[in-house]
Amino acid sequence: MSSQKKRNFQIEAFKHRVVVDPKYAEKTWKILEHAIHEIYHRNASGLSFEELYRNAYNMVLHKFGEKLYSGLVSTMTFHLKEIAASVEASQGPLFLEELNRKWTEQNKALQMIRDILMYMDRTFIPSTHKTPVHELGLNLWRDNIVHSTNIQTRLIDTLLEIVQRERNGEVVDRGLMRNVVKMLIDLGPSVYQQDFEKPFLDVSSIFYRGESQQFIECFDCGEYLKKAEKRLIEETERVSHYLDAQSEVKITNVVEKEMIESQMTRLVHMENSGLVSMIVDDKYDDLGRIYNLFRRVPNGLSVIRDVITGHIRETGKQLVTDPERVKDPVEFVQGLLHEKAKHDKIVILAFHSDKTFQNALNSSFEYFINLNPRSPEFISLFVDDKLRKGLKGVSEEEVETVLDKVMMLFRYLQEKDVFEKYYKQHLAKRLLSGRSVSEDAERSLILKLKTECGYQFTSKLEGMFTDMKTSQDTMRGFYEAMGRTLANGPMLSVHILTTGSWPTQSTTTCNLPSEILTVCDKFKTYYLGTHNGRRLTWQTNMGSADIKATFSGGQKHELNVSTYQMCVLMLFNNADRLGYKEIEQAVEIPTVELKRCLQSLACAKGKNVLRKEPMSKDVSEDDSFFFNESFSSKLYKVKIGTVVAQKESEPEKQETRQRVEEDRKPQIEAAIVRIMKARRVLDHNNIVAEVTKQLQSRFLANPVVIKKRIESLIEREFLERDREDRKLYRYLA
Repeated sequence: MSSQKKRNFQIEAFKHRVVVDPKYAEKTWKILEHAIHEIYHRNASGLSFEELYRNAYNMVLHKFGEKLYSGLVSTMTFHLKEIAASVEASQGPLFLEELNRKWTEQNKALQMIRDILMYMDRTFIPSTHKTPVHELGLNLWRDNIVHSTNIQTRLIDTLLEIVQRERNGEVVDRGLMRNVVKMLIDLGPSVYQQDFEKPFLDVSSIFYRGESQQFIECFDCGEYLKKAEKRLIEETERVSHYLDAQSEVKITNVVEKEMIESQMTRLVHMENSGLVSMIVDDKYDDLGRIYNLFRRVPNGLSVIRDVITGHIRETGKQLVTDPERVKDPVEFVQGLLHEKAKHDKIVILAFHSDKTFQNALNSSFEYFINLNPRSPEFISLFVDDKLRKGLKGVSEEEVETVLDKVMMLFRYLQEKDVFEKYYKQHLAKRLLSGRSVSEDAERSLILKLKTECGYQFTSKLEGMFTDMKTSQDTMRGFYEAMGRTLANGPMLSVHILTTGSWPTQSTTTCNLPSEILTVCDKFKTYYLGTHNGRRLTWQTNMGSADIKATFSGGQKHELNVSTYQMCVLMLFNNADRLGYKEIEQAVEIPTVELKRCLQSLACAKGKNVLRKEPMSKDVSEDDSFFFNESFSSKLYKVKIGTVVAQKESEPEKQETRQRVEEDRKPQIEAAIVRIMKARRVLDHNNIVAEVTKQLQSRFLANPVVIKKRIESLIEREFLERDREDRKLYRYLA
């Protein structure tokens, strides 16, 4: 193939100069200027926008862009000055209407002018860094209208006056306000903020400061809060109707500061209507309102929390130290549950279940419940009352509800081991007397305690149920083995209690009747014959008996009595009258128990199977007793309860406390050893802190007791003191 030479093409400029009409620019501009005049005079319908666009296009093309742009500025300025004069001349309510009408016309005119000058907008203006047509129009409107000396102040005053009238309850033209405010927003954020928002916020601050002072003097707390809430809603609505959305936070902040933050302390402490009054009177709406309003301001919720915490602690302190309430443990605990339910409801309904308020409530209850050292005992007595008799005829769900409420109080106890001590005693009495409302309810509470405190806490309690089941099997075996030999004697039912599981009972003396003693000996022989290496100790103070009695006229009754009462009554089979000393010598029951026993047999109205002389409510050592032949009852089976103190006497309380303190010693020592084994070397303060933390789920360890247990461990060579630093301990492996 033959190769062809490459050809280079070149475009050359015209040899001759293009001649343009020297008056072209002036003529063309006159056409465009006339069009702009017509647009402003609202005569644009006769204009050919295509032709006008082409003229503007050619002016820019022929390098007359500068003339076009400067002509536009001067023409628009001319018309805007005319508009300014028209707006200034309008009077009263016509002022805003005229401004709004002219603004609407300006926007339409600006849109048409922009369409005509679109080519200049897209090419000439970016290359020369001038202001685009639309923005130019807004700037000229701002400078010639809005910032006009005779308009600017008048405009601001008029807008603020309308807002004020609306705040005073007048109906205003919100549509007109929205258009005028939108004009300021369209002119740029700085125009809206400086020309309207700033003075609006300043005036609002003064208004609400004055109104809050007026309201605080005239209204109670609840009414004041309603008015503050109403004002906040009004301001939010005002923003949505005709202000910039970003103004909402600013204006609500003004209302919050002047009407809430500045009056917080005075509001919550208002006499007869403040926060405490709302709580006392269960005013959930007012409480919800104060929560919702105060949460909007700095430290608002802290102010509410402090007042509520102080109130609950003071109320709780009065509750747990009230001598009248302390007389009845069940009433005492019922009062605590009522207070808890009341404040829980407030936190849920009024404070939206706010965790910080729940925590404050819990810490307050923990504080005052532990002010009374008998709280663990009383809570156990409350459980005893409910599981012994209080829940008959109620559903399982209701039982669970009561037990859950008890667990709620139990969690507040710092001395959970003291509760355990009393609970074990009360459970033992319920199980042994067969007076527990249901085994399911008993086991449900034990499961809750186990979940809360762990296996160690409930292992002995569960052992008590195991013993009850084992005892049934043992008694079945005993009667099968004895057969007819027991046919004519008294029926015996024995509960075999494992010493470690059941409450420690001091062995008390009691001379059983010979008939009972015979069958007891037979059981002892049977039991020890089937179980090697065991020992039986009779706990007569924990037993009960059913005995048949015949009164005058042959009237027969079956009496359900305690073992002690049985021993006393059996004496009257062989004697008509016995003195206190004779009875005491015959049965050898401890004095306190004997007096309670005789009091229940001779002094309880409707249950007095014995009579005493002289008649009185109390038993003394000079009294004499005789069988009440004339006793009668509508029931065949009559239960004669023992007159017992519902709560422990002072000596009993001291004894229980002493047992608790003894039980704590090995637990404290075990904790110290565990900690030292892991840490090897530790100073005194850290040991105390660690031990307290480890044992706090059961009790609050006393630092003095911890120190004594450390000393004991040093003596037994588990630990040693550092030779140089006496407060430093070392673990001896």
